[in-house]
Amino acid sequence: MTAAASSDADLIAAHAAGDPHAFSELVKRHRDRMWAVALRTLRDPDEAADALQEAFISAFRAAGSFRAEAQVTTWLHRIVVNACLDRMRRRQSRPTVPLPEAGPGEPVSPRDAMSERETSLVVQEALAQLSEDQRAPIVLVDVEGYSVAETARMLGIAEGTVKSRCARGRAKLAKVLGHLRNQGARANVPVDGVDVQQQRQWEER
Repeated sequence: MTAAASSDADLIAAHAAGDPHAFSELVKRHRDRMWAVALRTLRDPDEAADALQEAFISAFRAAGSFRAEAQVTTWLHRIVVNACLDRMRRRQSRPTVPLPEAGPGEPVSPRDAMSERETSLVVQEALAQLSEDQRAPIVLVDVEGYSVAETARMLGIAEGTVKSRCARGRAKLAKVLGHLRNQGARANVPVDGVDVQQQRQWEER
């Protein structure tokens, strides 16, 4: 079986057994999604890149202790989120990095491009206003779609703590994003994995 056809667990086992190519294949499979998690959590591309590099180094070193009780993707997410939280703690005294003016994947219509960019900036700004202990569970639960139990394991906190932090974060997001509620033209515009309909659900919870 080639590396590309192997399961994630097989690749971890092969890496632990000394296969020099197995971990590279694992990184290739999951790099883009892990990058998205790091970027949403840290909001700074340079910080996100550094956190992702640190996370993959940690995963490379810790692969031998991986146990199949969890999915490999969940294990990687936990390492990436922890790397992001470590960097967030270290940079608390640093100024906020300005948001980018544009992003990849612009729509064909200029009006749609402007609408999507404006909505994206609003959501990013809203997430930026959350404290780090609220932002991480919000990103994992409401953006990445992980369960409360999975998020609790990733962050190393109790499920009740995840629920309470998400509730406080959603309440703050509802206030910040409330003005988007009646903008029908943007009703289903996806924003980095979040659409305005999902924002309404935040408000209603």
